[in-house]
Amino acid sequence: MKILAFGDIHGDVGLAKKLAEKAEKENVDLVVICGDITYAERSTENLIGQFAKKKKKVLLVPGNHETIATADFLSQLYGAINLHGYSVKYKNVGFFGAGGANIGLFQLKEDEIYRLLKKGFENLKDAKIKIMVTHVHPSGTIMEKMTSFFPGSSGVRKAVERFKPDILLCSHVHEAEGLEEKIGNTRVINVGRAGKIINI
Repeated sequence: MKILAFGDIHGDVGLAKKLAEKAEKENVDLVVICGDITYAERSTENLIGQFAKKKKKVLLVPGNHETIATADFLSQLYGAINLHGYSVKYKNVGFFGAGGANIGLFQLKEDEIYRLLKKGFENLKDAKIKIMVTHVHPSGTIMEKMTSFFPGSSGVRKAVERFKPDILLCSHVHEAEGLEEKIGNTRVINVGRAGKIINI
């Protein structure tokens, strides 16, 4: 399975178009969006639609720049799946997620982030490979050290340590774009605005 994962496009239609073209060129099976699709919910037009035109399956979580209602609206409009508190399986790969962050327009408490991830994970116990999708990065990571504004999430960290996903895809810290590190055996990848191709 081939995935194109990105986040933090903040309403940039030109960038969404480039990423949709990349998804088509790379012939990806899935597009995963790690939140901050909009810029403070100012515009939702021509963002997810670019991928729908290319007939790409899209999974997403809201960031701290859009509410869960906006993420649901975009999902319903374009046939995408909002992973916020949910899970989905493709072949032997299970995806579960939670959006929002501990800062910004769509704020969640740490125990709520953990509870949503737990809820999604519980339906994936038989999946061969498990991929967790969040907007915010885990606490106690190198990513957290690259910003003085955005603390990592202890709820995400707890979920990684408890559920041991194979991969965690996140964004949020622009300065950490493309950074990959490990928590135990979990690959933690900050996918960033430019997007990252991940082969499973």
